[in-house]
Amino acid sequence: MPKPRPPLDTVVKLGLGVFIGAFALIWGGMFLTRPDRSIPPYSIGAQEGELVAVHVPVYTSNDGLESLIRRFQKIAVESRDFGRMKIQPTTPLEPGGRYQRMRVFIFTHDAWAEPEMLRRYAAARSSTAAADRALRDAFENAVRGYYRLEDREEEGRIGPLINGTGAETPATAAFSRQLFKGPVGGGAPAAAAPAP
Repeated sequence: MPKPRPPLDTVVKLGLGVFIGAFALIWGGMFLTRPDRSIPPYSIGAQEGELVAVHVPVYTSNDGLESLIRRFQKIAVESRDFGRMKIQPTTPLEPGGRYQRMRVFIFTHDAWAEPEMLRRYAAARSSTAAADRALRDAFENAVRGYYRLEDREEEGRIGPLINGTGAETPATAAFSRQLFKGPVGGGAPAAAAPAP
């Protein structure tokens, strides 16, 4: 007849409990902090008041860019709390809310999303000097996605801001298109353009 196994020592039981509990905590933490897979990974490169520069990986597709822009649109409708998107308040002192106006520029090249570049662009926006105009045009033509919120109006687009106007021509329609433009929550989708 086989000999019965002795019961586990209290210290061994405690060690096993700690070991299993640690794995449970790690798994639970990983589950609760998992990234949102419905939008591409992104980082806030810089913020200068109402201007926000966002960096996404270079392999981000137009569909991925659209899902990120649509997320901004959804938050504007639901709560206007862009803090959960890692954006600092753009209008912190306004009585209407902390995010009344903002312009989000999405880039795949991280140099355009650097704080110094955004600072230079912010200074160049109101200048008429040729060098500033060239910087402004280069910055806006490097944009891969754009979201603008102005009180109750919003706009979302994929592709560069053609010379800051956002005007589409037959030549630019292949790589730049407007997703929506209009009142927050009621912006009609723009006519679909051919995908690049």
